[in-house]
Amino acid sequence: MTHAKKRWSYSTGERGRNRVRAFVHPKTGGLFLEFADGGTRKRMALGHRDRGAAKAKAEELAAALRRGGAPPLTAPTLVTLFDNYLREVTPQKGQSKQAHDHRAARLFLECFGSSRKAASLNRRDWDAFIRWRRSQGDRRRGRKSGAPLRNRVIEYDLRFLHAVLNWAVASGVLDRNPVQGLPWPREAAPRRPALRHDEYEALRAVAHAVHPLFALALVLAHETGHRIGAIRVLRWSDIHVRRGVVRWRAATDKMGVEHETLLTPEALAALERRRAEQPAIGDTWVLPAPNLPSEPCSRYQLQRWWRRAERLAGLAHEPGRSFHALRRKFATELKHVPLKDLCALGGWKSPQTVLTCYQTADDVTMREALATRRQLRAGT
Repeated sequence: MTHAKKRWSYSTGERGRNRVRAFVHPKTGGLFLEFADGGTRKRMALGHRDRGAAKAKAEELAAALRRGGAPPLTAPTLVTLFDNYLREVTPQKGQSKQAHDHRAARLFLECFGSSRKAASLNRRDWDAFIRWRRSQGDRRRGRKSGAPLRNRVIEYDLRFLHAVLNWAVASGVLDRNPVQGLPWPREAAPRRPALRHDEYEALRAVAHAVHPLFALALVLAHETGHRIGAIRVLRWSDIHVRRGVVRWRAATDKMGVEHETLLTPEALAALERRRAEQPAIGDTWVLPAPNLPSEPCSRYQLQRWWRRAERLAGLAHEPGRSFHALRRKFATELKHVPLKDLCALGGWKSPQTVLTCYQTADDVTMREALATRRQLRAGT
């Protein structure tokens, strides 16, 4: 029988009077002090992992409590919270989200200043960041510098701040999230373009001229309905040809749950062609970066290939139309499938998301519905 390893802690002082406990936080691994002051239990984040220093600080605090009072809790600054979060939480995320965390942290420090106390943030700061961020324009790598920003991009940055503050509350560093419940910036008319089948065929006809990896990515996006972010980090060990299924790993898929979906004959054929052109097995990438095979192909490279394919196919570029348009095509063409099965096939968490954001009305489905309409008669 195995026993769970007991987490480190150190206690000093008299119980009920000046008891202080130093301990390792179970989620973050950071060191904290816990004590009672005026009948209220409090926690103090030490901001380091030195257990010897934690014991000394616990002794110092116990002595202060014995004399009749505890030192005031140090209000954490944004730079301290961001530094701890980026060190302890961000490394557990995917590559693109790690990059966004670091970029968003720099933006908030630039807007609010590194000495700003996290607990002092309020609605005016929230709205001020939205205005400031919009005035700065797009500063993401691979985009036109200074181009107008959509609210979705700003919301993505704000969600990082929200996550950091929630983590600080769960860790005992903050008593509450000061921006909890504040409104997210919303798009008045969000762009959700789908792709017609003739447009898909036009792209597919020129795909190999763009790059063999783009041709494979295009087919996989069309046949699986999954996000390009999950497709680009597939490994050959995730592809089970004999069973005709693909495994989507929890760490690389937005659902956060490992699951398998069936592969269509078209997807299997495209994978087999690629394996014949470039033999690969095991944990090697299905879509490796062209100049660095040890890394997966970047979303920026895939986006550049998409734009080139549009030009070669003679398709006018529509803002917001890229690989995600294939995901909307997938959801719309499978409207006849029960929602639960469709969610499983395409990797959606919520059927409501499919209905509101991915499926679109189309003439074919509506004409079929009218053709099968039944007349209700009295007594039947």
